Amino acid sequence: MSSQRLSPSVRRVAIVGGARIPFARSDGPYATASNQQMLTAALDGLVERYGLQEPGAVGEFVAGAVLKHAREFNLARETVLGSGLHPSTPAYDIQQACGTGLQAVIAAANKIALGQTESAVAGGADTASDAPLGVNDSLRRILLEARRAKSPGARLKALAKLRPGHLVPDIPRNAEPRTGLSMGEHAAVTARAWGIAREAQDELAATSHRRLAAAYERGFFQDLVVPFRGLARDQNLRPGSTVEKLASLKPVFGLGHPDPTMTAGNSTPLTDGAATVLLSSEEWARERGLEPLAYLTAYETAAVDFVGGDVAGGEDGLLMAPAYAVPRMLERAGLGLDDFDLVEIHEAFASQVLATLAAWEKRGLGTVDRARLNVAGSSLATGHPFAATGARIVATLAKLLAERDAPARGLISVCAAGGQGVTAVLERA
Repeated sequence: MSSQRLSPSVRRVAIVGGARIPFARSDGPYATASNQQMLTAALDGLVERYGLQEPGAVGEFVAGAVLKHAREFNLARETVLGSGLHPSTPAYDIQQACGTGLQAVIAAANKIALGQTESAVAGGADTASDAPLGVNDSLRRILLEARRAKSPGARLKALAKLRPGHLVPDIPRNAEPRTGLSMGEHAAVTARAWGIAREAQDELAATSHRRLAAAYERGFFQDLVVPFRGLARDQNLRPGSTVEKLASLKPVFGLGHPDPTMTAGNSTPLTDGAATVLLSSEEWARERGLEPLAYLTAYETAAVDFVGGDVAGGEDGLLMAPAYAVPRMLERAGLGLDDFDLVEIHEAFASQVLATLAAWEKRGLGTVDRARLNVAGSSLATGHPFAATGARIVATLAKLLAERDAPARGLISVCAAGGQGVTAVLERA
């Protein structure tokens, strides 16, 4: 057992690098891959790239998944034990829906900032292909009754209650427990409230694909993406995507209202994948001859009342929490949107990105130059394995900032299920 005293001052937290596997559409190349297998592959890519095999090289591993089997209750630790990291590396799980990856980065950064550890790896994984199937609740109750029975007769009496319908499993639904609406249906409500046009959504989606394709072509992801199960780049990427092609797709959300605008092309698909990020103190990086890509300097979380709040008006839509988190964070940091060279908004849906931009403008933050927004593509092109997206964005933005000759600053905004949002600021000195 050991204990550590808190550092008397807060230290800067460096983003050293990242590694992820290519993201794949569900029920595709990774259909038989578990969260642990995918996360291990991403982690091993990071370990190999930065030579993290020796004991104590990494102080802690923080990661999570949104769609988890019961057997994955200790996902992060089991991933360490199956990876190139030394078995003595502590690990723990974290989960905040789509904000999991970024929240894992923040959790690791806090310990580095307080001097409790010198280095850490954060990340996440999710597989929509291997989503857990729950036991029918009636079947579960009967089986528990049989287990508690005090005699063979009582056990048989409980089991005699079984019927064929009890064998039907509970399949996970992409729906909010409080409303019964899917994330896409919630986003459609917000799109109507903010008057987000179909053409604007398709343009944003096409731009995401073009920019991701360009980033791959120039070799940007060469040291960020490690091949896995036959994939070398994100499977969802459509380099030839255009507004005209996207305009031919039929709407899939908001169909109960006039002129629905949200399609499979301007919404993220169900995706499998994993991503990791290496963080450290400046001293740790210097001792190993590693140049930090950027520094994590601010972060903020928020939540909205998407059940009883101003949902119809758009203010409290399920995915609108970043509209509250970012203004608070910028006010605390003494910054405005004009102070950012790059802005990364997680593209759960094109309509949600556009609504967030509109909300920031309404709150007096100003407009975001589209030339600075998601310059290497984002979730509409890469796909969105829920818990992996935050780590993907952090590593991508850090490298984009490192490519600049001058000091630069980047903003991260991630919306999440449950009406939550996680945001952060990265800086390159």
